[in-house]
Amino acid sequence: MKSLERLGSRPVSLPLAADDVIEFHMARLLLLLKLCGTAGRIDGLTKMAKLDFFVRYPDFFNVARDQSVGTVRSDHAVESAMVRHHYGPWDKRYYHVLANLEAKGLISVTKEKNSYQIALTELGQSRAKRLLGLPSFEPIVDRMKDVKRAFGSRSGSSLKQMIYKVFDEEVGQRRLGEVIEA
Repeated sequence: MKSLERLGSRPVSLPLAADDVIEFHMARLLLLLKLCGTAGRIDGLTKMAKLDFFVRYPDFFNVARDQSVGTVRSDHAVESAMVRHHYGPWDKRYYHVLANLEAKGLISVTKEKNSYQIALTELGQSRAKRLLGLPSFEPIVDRMKDVKRAFGSRSGSSLKQMIYKVFDEEVGQRRLGEVIEA
């Protein structure tokens, strides 16, 4: 399909993929806070990003949950690609998405020592509850529940260390900014 316009150096064509729609990322993070957080709150951007990584990369999650060190078999599609950052998997859109969620009154972000607490507001809780009822979100909701059971009680730092240990080749040895592939 012919490109309609350019955003930066990347052509944009219709139909857009879910990965190109900011509301898709906003919905996923609302659900992540609701289902993987504690009382609708996640303490730290690192923890949020690592839990989100396991939601978005189901094959990596299965390996990490089973604590198998080795190559990841790619049986599932990646929900939305992430890149290697200083602290492991990261999505450069996080700051934009979080700012949108905060501006719409769906989350609050507060600094606590050297970390940020990201919490659903009352309105955010309501919107997340609505998303839980949509059939199109069932697969990601089920995955988030599994991620919460496996890793919800761990700190962001311990999740980061585990990712670098278990996925050294797939994550740790990538250049900064390089896309993590399943």
